[in-house]
Amino acid sequence: MSTEMKRRIFLKRSLAASAVGIAAGAGMLAPQQILAAWNKAAFESKELPNALDALLGSSETTESADIGVKAPDIAENGAVVPVTVTTSIADVESIAIIASNNPSPLVANFVLGKGAIGFAATRIKMGKTGDVIAVVKAGGKLYSAKKEVKVTIGGCGG
Repeated sequence: MSTEMKRRIFLKRSLAASAVGIAAGAGMLAPQQILAAWNKAAFESKELPNALDALLGSSETTESADIGVKAPDIAENGAVVPVTVTTSIADVESIAIIASNNPSPLVANFVLGKGAIGFAATRIKMGKTGDVIAVVKAGGKLYSAKKEVKVTIGGCGG
């Protein structure tokens, strides 16, 4: 690569970085515009029904065999518990993951776009042994499934 080509690349990148810096300084790239929505009342609620009411508008769920919750039977470290939720229910709007015995039971909420496959996977913290509950909102109704996970080392306070 010639010296002139290296200089051109350097100048292009410097100009691009300067433009981004100026835009950020002028408030055109404000972080609050790109962050995910946060339902503070739902995630800070200490009671499961209150969390579901704040998040989904109701706490009435129907058990469903069409929801699969995959999590380890025994989590050796409660700070990192892998959880996967799948569902074959049509028109899934959102998937919420709950650790029933956590101080704040609502752990995650995934809002899915129209036509999306009902799938969510993450790692959660669990303070002690309890149920991992998946609540799927589809067609305006709430469906749930759960799996017990035994925790040997606490992840959020134990």
